[in-house]
Amino acid sequence: MARIFKSPDIRAIGGVPALLLTALIGVAAMPRASLAEPSHGIAMVGEPALPADLAHLPYADPEAPKRGTIRLAEPGSFDSLRPWVLKGNPVMPLSIQPNLVVETLMLRSVDEPFTLYCLLCETVETDAARSWVEFTLRPEARFSDGSPVTVEDVMWSYETLGTEGHPRYLGTWGKVAAMEQTGERSVRFTFNTPDRELALLMGMRPILKKAQWEGQDFTASSMEVPIGSGPYVVGAVDPGRSISFRRNPDYWARDLPLTQGLNNFDTIRYDYFADSNAMFEAFKAGEIDIWREQNAARWARDYGFPAVTSGAVVKEEIPHQRPSGIVGLVMNTRNPLFADWRVRQAMIEAFNFRFINATLTGGDDPRITSYFANSPLAMDEGAAEGRVAELLAPYAADLPPGTLEGYALPEGSERALDRSGIRRAIALLEEAGWTVQDGVLKNAEGRPFAFEILLNQTGSSMRSSSEVQQIVDIYLEALRPLGMQAQVTLLDSAQYVERTNNYRFDMTWYERALSLSPGNEQTLYWGAQGVTEPGSRNWMGMNAPAAEAMIAAMLGAETAGDYTAAVQALDRVLTAGRYVIPVGFPQVSRLARSARLAYPAQVPLYGDWPGWMPDAWWSTAP
Repeated sequence: MARIFKSPDIRAIGGVPALLLTALIGVAAMPRASLAEPSHGIAMVGEPALPADLAHLPYADPEAPKRGTIRLAEPGSFDSLRPWVLKGNPVMPLSIQPNLVVETLMLRSVDEPFTLYCLLCETVETDAARSWVEFTLRPEARFSDGSPVTVEDVMWSYETLGTEGHPRYLGTWGKVAAMEQTGERSVRFTFNTPDRELALLMGMRPILKKAQWEGQDFTASSMEVPIGSGPYVVGAVDPGRSISFRRNPDYWARDLPLTQGLNNFDTIRYDYFADSNAMFEAFKAGEIDIWREQNAARWARDYGFPAVTSGAVVKEEIPHQRPSGIVGLVMNTRNPLFADWRVRQAMIEAFNFRFINATLTGGDDPRITSYFANSPLAMDEGAAEGRVAELLAPYAADLPPGTLEGYALPEGSERALDRSGIRRAIALLEEAGWTVQDGVLKNAEGRPFAFEILLNQTGSSMRSSSEVQQIVDIYLEALRPLGMQAQVTLLDSAQYVERTNNYRFDMTWYERALSLSPGNEQTLYWGAQGVTEPGSRNWMGMNAPAAEAMIAAMLGAETAGDYTAAVQALDRVLTAGRYVIPVGFPQVSRLARSARLAYPAQVPLYGDWPGWMPDAWWSTAP
């Protein structure tokens, strides 16, 4: 008898990437692909690039030796091994390395915009409209303790994550009308919302062992070691300082074609450091094996240390075809101070990117001009036209200036103080009711323009703490002529996570990577529910019906042209919303690595992206 679960009505606030690009698939329209029968994989559009009898992923080498250790690093600390809940500061590898310890039903290929291949599942099946999806588990799938992965584990995991897990899981779960066991090894999800991405999203949720977690408070932070079905098990843990993962010699999927050439290291070790500067010094000393350099000037200037000159460390630039994403200082519009777009534009005018970029990075990296810059999904220059204009037209009255007419960031000046920018900022602030009185910027009620810039003292994944501090220091000098009172607060990573999860900041450093296939996750990033619900990525607190409408248009698009237009329209809403003061971005990934590490000649479409390193890398020495 079928076991059926019907979900509660939860508004969408989460998800993961969606549709392909016309430019990448070379077609003018997106057919409503259907799986006439159970298949080995599923693509958002068309068919998977790899056949059912694939030998291995194109960016993996099945001849790669399995041995050795790779030593990686993260800034900050951790106090939880449970990355699936909001509480705690989870260890980063379990969050960003898919299928390391805990696997999903399907594995994403990072050589295609959005295609999944069966991993824990043996087959996937859906209808032409993708109103439901059914997975059949592999009979040989096992957790690391030898117990089988069952439909019961799958159903418990989905229900628990969807009702008690991190907010990123809730939106997708709210679109599930029913979950039912349809056979000894099969489970079907039926959807209550027209959304063609859902069939793929259901293949990407972590499958936990029910017997381990049932009866516990799943929402609590925990250092309990999770039992997963992945190729690695958790090894030594020094809370807050280091964690290692040991390759499981009895890994159930070690002979699957899909895993050939992957999971080659005997041990993957992560050490945590006080900040990014300490990490770099450890890399120079040979204590860690990989360094991602975000600063072009340092890349050219600071790599003359002995390990490089001796050949022990190799510098490489890894190409990729993904969007720039958004990186910079975000303004929290929950604070009335930043609720007016004119104030936010004034803050952008005062930020002299040209000088900052030349001073700190040598001026080599271009500025982020929009959220999807560096890709065909980016908004066009000038006024909106065609389908983009049609999509935005119903919201024209509520859109800030520049959304429809065209928006561009100020050029800046070669001098430290951009006087033209400061004059424009003063004019905008006066329009918004702020004037300088006795050297202090105040409103009509006499309230000073005072705010806090919250920073993580350990830095971020893309910028060292010292670089962020330098950017902020230069910016503070530019704000002085405006009469603003800005205070910088440095917090450790745990405090920083707690405050940003609950949006208790005025301005902070912000980084959001975006893919070639944006979809449901965009609601978690920019959706109105994130204004009040903790744990979303909507740090700016934006509540823009136009943005949610563009996301809905993306998910319902039936042609590649309509899809691209919807993303370009969303890009306009986000960029002209003036929520983030953007900085520059590298057009390649700059990797310095130990010479004993290697990877296949074919670099995937996404380049240096989770799923490639350390997954497809190996050691050339024991």
